[in-house]
Amino acid sequence: MSLVTAKLTEEQIRELKAPAQRERLFRTISYFSPILLLLLWEVASQLNVIDRRFFPPPSAIAGTFWQMITSFEIFDHIGATLRRVSVGYVMGAIPGILLGLVLGLSQPARRVLGPIFAALYPVPKIAILPLILLIFGVGDPSKFVVIAIGVFFLLLYNTMGGVMQTPQIYLDVAKNAGATRLQTFFRIALPSALPNIFTGLRLAAGSSYIIIAAAEFLGARSGVGFFIWASWQTFAVSRMFVGIVVISALGYFTILALELIERKLVPWAKH
Repeated sequence: MSLVTAKLTEEQIRELKAPAQRERLFRTISYFSPILLLLLWEVASQLNVIDRRFFPPPSAIAGTFWQMITSFEIFDHIGATLRRVSVGYVMGAIPGILLGLVLGLSQPARRVLGPIFAALYPVPKIAILPLILLIFGVGDPSKFVVIAIGVFFLLLYNTMGGVMQTPQIYLDVAKNAGATRLQTFFRIALPSALPNIFTGLRLAAGSSYIIIAAAEFLGARSGVGFFIWASWQTFAVSRMFVGIVVISALGYFTILALELIERKLVPWAKH
């Protein structure tokens, strides 16, 4: 009887441990899956399973990347792209957050301005790039503006949504306590909207790199987007892949930095 009980106990222990073991297995696989993909790509390219003209092996791409690092060529393009994204991002984020807070708190303002923004938001930002180039020229100001427009709408709607989700009881308590509109603005609306604001900041960061890549295709002589386009024109596929990897890494690390900032500033949000 004791043997049966012991056997059943062992089985129960294994059943209890099984979910944790599967979780560790999946986590380990997730760490190595990108490496596995690169290895498969390398082998398929070396064996001519895939066309090396369009998909050069990762080893060739890494060699090209290293050459560009040692010659400092890639850093000039990274610097130009980061400068344009940073300036345009700030230009769009600040007014987007402030106006989102105002619209979230004021129903009359939402009724008046809401339909205007709703009509403008679906317009593809790249579609208006030719108009922006006509107004601001082919220099950096046009890149700043087109990024700012894309960032503005994402922060506007995320901030407004965060404010509107604020429990009404918080606003009623602040009003009954004699809080001014400015105090309500900064002590109730803004903290309540912060999780949504950071969601908008992350979305806007990704969109910024998409927009700047397309903008640099058309009207730039530097930047990662220009580098990708110039590599395509000369059929330098390895260099083109380097540019794609670089702009992807820039977006990833920007979003990662925003997530770290959110953990510090918004500890009450679910991460």
